[in-house]
Amino acid sequence: MDALEPEPEIAASLFGDRIDLARAYTSDLARRGEELGLIGPLELPRLWTRHIVNCALPAPLLPSGRVGDVGSGAGLPGLVLAIARPDAHLVLIEPMERRTEWLTHESAELGLDNVTVVRARAEEARLDAPLDQITARAVTALSKLIPLTIPLVRSGGELLFMKGERVHDEIEAAQKAIRKAHLSNVEVVVLGEGITPELTRVFRATVD
Repeated sequence: MDALEPEPEIAASLFGDRIDLARAYTSDLARRGEELGLIGPLELPRLWTRHIVNCALPAPLLPSGRVGDVGSGAGLPGLVLAIARPDAHLVLIEPMERRTEWLTHESAELGLDNVTVVRARAEEARLDAPLDQITARAVTALSKLIPLTIPLVRSGGELLFMKGERVHDEIEAAQKAIRKAHLSNVEVVVLGEGITPELTRVFRATVD
């Protein structure tokens, strides 16, 4: 089995006094992630850089409110953001039972009292209150993701989707969905320049 990537220097500054929680989560994911089908067999040598740091970089963009994470899977970015931002409450929305069991177990193991796990598809999720913001990483194209998630967010709330290098192409292809959803302040935020080899690109928009 490939060795786990050494912790990069940037991790400590991203997580501050909660770095030990990030280390524990990364260790648990490295130990059980492949067995549970949460990460692929080639991810250990780049787990910190490609996944943990990548998911922590948007943490300053979160409000101190209720943030949903659609298709939370292994907890990337939901559990990482819950560690980095204890003042935000993360609602992890995931349809697969095996993954919701992992998310529930891991948040309890880490003592994260700012996490709620909801087993549902985004379009079927029934929340007790609208979200202030919703995020997703590697779920589906913006043209599909926007209509799926809009009903879960309050007016004035935000979409915050982590995307790949072709994010601008996705935005172009999603113009109809963007107009229909009346999104404003649409932008791409690029994070990590000069501090990590894996840049984080975030599609950000306000729900009117």
